[in-house]
Amino acid sequence: MELLITALLIVALFGLLGSGVWIGLSLAGVAWIGMELFSSRPAGDAMAVTIWGSASSWTLTALPLFVWMGEILFRTRLSEDMFKGLAPWLERVPGRLLHTNIIGCTIFAAVSGSSAATCATIGKMTLPELKSRGYPEDITVGTLAGAGTLGLLIPPSIIMIVYGVSANVSIAHLFIAGVIPGLLLALLFSGYITAWALLHPDKIPKSATRTTIRQKLYASRHLIPVVLLIAAVLGSIYAGIATATEAAAFGVVGSLVISAFQGSLNWMTFRDSLLGATRLYCMIALILAGAAFLTLSMGYIGLPRHLAAWISGLHLSRLALILALMAFYIILGCFLDGISMIVLTMGVILPTVQGAGIDLVWFGIFIVLVVEMAQITPPVGFNLFMLQGMTGRQITWIARQALPMFYLMIIATMAIYFFPSLVTALPQQMKFG
Repeated sequence: MELLITALLIVALFGLLGSGVWIGLSLAGVAWIGMELFSSRPAGDAMAVTIWGSASSWTLTALPLFVWMGEILFRTRLSEDMFKGLAPWLERVPGRLLHTNIIGCTIFAAVSGSSAATCATIGKMTLPELKSRGYPEDITVGTLAGAGTLGLLIPPSIIMIVYGVSANVSIAHLFIAGVIPGLLLALLFSGYITAWALLHPDKIPKSATRTTIRQKLYASRHLIPVVLLIAAVLGSIYAGIATATEAAAFGVVGSLVISAFQGSLNWMTFRDSLLGATRLYCMIALILAGAAFLTLSMGYIGLPRHLAAWISGLHLSRLALILALMAFYIILGCFLDGISMIVLTMGVILPTVQGAGIDLVWFGIFIVLVVEMAQITPPVGFNLFMLQGMTGRQITWIARQALPMFYLMIIATMAIYFFPSLVTALPQQMKFG
């Protein structure tokens, strides 16, 4: 009976989502219907308590700060300076300047926390620059679509904060756990570019200049601001000096200092960054509040208990469970954004994952990797939409170019499954809160 009720509520949820109702309101509405009709607890009282508890979480305060930091940096010359600092070092690497997509996204991801911000900021600079130098648009757009997702995996990450709050897992542990998998994925992307360039040498423009070591080192001065900001944000967490929330505040102050130093800080950019961060966070907070209420409602109906019992009855091995969850989230990612996927399913999935003996920090990184795949999966792939606006290309064409990156993410997911120490080694060695 519980599963039938749940199926009806899921149909109602997708009906609301398909009709254009905001995700947060859809979640809260379905939760209210479920609790009002199928449980004895008053729905109004439960909704008020749950939404207030979700919105007043101290841990969640890191989220708007990191979002604001990314908005400030989006309006600086940081990305342009990053290109100037990196380009001279890539003259003799197969694929040459194509690697600026990967390296630029990797570096900017360490100060952004957002896949969309990373993709937009680096793409705004590299796409016209690479096109003017004669690089093929297909490989340029495809690698940027994949590399932009590193904004989710390399800390600080908005998705990791959302998962940490939803699963009651240390955000600091999640941050450091994402470092090695993030670098691994970046290496896979760069390796693909190298292999592609070796197979298609005629498509890579010849280098017009040769810079000396001294010139390369001098050009690297442009990387100093971003390196200092990364050190301030992540170093304060890993050294145990600051919590994730306090480090986010350091990041906001540091990004304002960089903006002021570059001359791009004025009342207009300050106001636009604050309003942009406020809009994005309000959307995220509404989704989190609605999902928290839906999780409570599902708990009263009995879905987590019955679903866990059903999956346990299948007697799946740990690998089969992970593969099933990967397929589930990839399909779900075709219709929902990453934050909605996490907060909507954690209340149901976590009991099953814990029952299988899977480490929740490891599972958080697994979830982030799968959500990254959803960023380049049509029809709801945020990075695809971002690149469509920048290039004017059809979203299906962009998705085809990003397909190799999708396969590389699957390889990375399998790598952390068979070698879990890639995720767990750093959190185990560094004991912080």
